Amino acid sequence: MVTEYQIRVTPEVAANEQQLKLFLQREKGVKASTLTAVRILKRSIDARQRTIFINLTVRVYINEMPEKAAFLPIDYPQVDDRPAVVVVGAGPGGLFAALRLIELGYRPIVVERGKDVHERKKDLAQIGRVQAVDPESNYSFGEGGAGAYSDGKLYTRSKKRGNVEKILQVFCQHGASTAILQDAHPHIGTDKLPRVIENMRQTILRCGGEVHFQTRMTAQLNQQHPQLRNHPHTAPTLAHTPATATPPPR
Repeated sequence: MVTEYQIRVTPEVAANEQQLKLFLQREKGVKASTLTAVRILKRSIDARQRTIFINLTVRVYINEMPEKAAFLPIDYPQVDDRPAVVVVGAGPGGLFAALRLIELGYRPIVVERGKDVHERKKDLAQIGRVQAVDPESNYSFGEGGAGAYSDGKLYTRSKKRGNVEKILQVFCQHGASTAILQDAHPHIGTDKLPRVIENMRQTILRCGGEVHFQTRMTAQLNQQHPQLRNHPHTAPTLAHTPATATPPPR
């Protein structure tokens, strides 16, 4: 049997599975001999009073184990021989566009004017040490986009959010903690986010896509342009064009 409860506990209880089970036994009458697993579905902090509490939505499993994993992994197929689509920019929009294209059976070719997420870190250090700014690799340009070296919080003020749950699951599949599926204000963490970004790139490459760093989009040429005839990177469309790209010639 599976039952869901909304409970209010102290931070110490919320952080310890054994204490959480004891709380459910005491407050909800769940028998210890039948309680096989507890899964936290949602978590938020109530700091309105002197004593801080954690609001939890938990799923309790009685005499059975969870059938599903904490998140549903996405199957990314091989797209080596599939039609190519150019994705301009390896920020969040570009990386997720490339992964979605692979899901749909297209081969993404990602071009990014900056450097990969680890090389970017060296250039960012130079900004603080000697005030030297690389115009192509800085806080704005490079793999992961402007948020790659932020604190890793995930939120949106948009009312048209789309499938946020799937976005969080993609992050989990690439190394983020499954805690982001539970928290009211998900937080990947500055120390973990670069590795997650790198893993997303590896998925693109492993499936047959391409990622080209220090490569700028300077123009959009139609299929009949002489430079595109028999070119290996000719693609049917652009999936993501940042504002920094040079506008196509008129």
